[in-house]
Amino acid sequence: MAMINAVNNGVNTQALLNARDALSASPMGAQFTWRATCKWLHGTHSRSTVQGFYGLGAEQQHQTEFTFDADHPEVFAAEDHGATPVELVLSGLASCLTAGVASIAQLRGIQLRSVTAKLEGDMDILGVLGADTDARNGFNHIRVTFDIDADAKPEDIKALVAQSQKRSAVYDIITNPTNVTVNVA
Repeated sequence: MAMINAVNNGVNTQALLNARDALSASPMGAQFTWRATCKWLHGTHSRSTVQGFYGLGAEQQHQTEFTFDADHPEVFAAEDHGATPVELVLSGLASCLTAGVASIAQLRGIQLRSVTAKLEGDMDILGVLGADTDARNGFNHIRVTFDIDADAKPEDIKALVAQSQKRSAVYDIITNPTNVTVNVA
């Protein structure tokens, strides 16, 4: 199913297709463990780092260590040194869906000129504050709106977004229950 496309969205789809074929033949290599480490700095300010992960049957490293600061805004009596953790979740969803749009567009021979995803998440913070035990602590609703300029018909662009949503790991994480275990060392 190798395709040669005249478009360039910066995605090496042939390498992705080759990886899919190789991992389908050896599914143990497809088992990945992603990692992040978070250190408290002061108040509600923390810094997370990401560098190593397990995949393809061995330990792997990013080319560099990535850091992400998180905090709460001044309206929560904090110092606003970073995005809130829930904003980082929205950013993760936006990034995953957008990467999918670029990859699928490349595979389908659609040249992208621009892609912007705008996300909004509604939340009743009374639950987080402990003021309303019936209020959910997380998002009640997330809205994703794409603005895509591409050499494609509107129905083809909608199909790109639908396929991206179908294949998005972060969309799946947010929309389906995930077992989370929390321990104290």
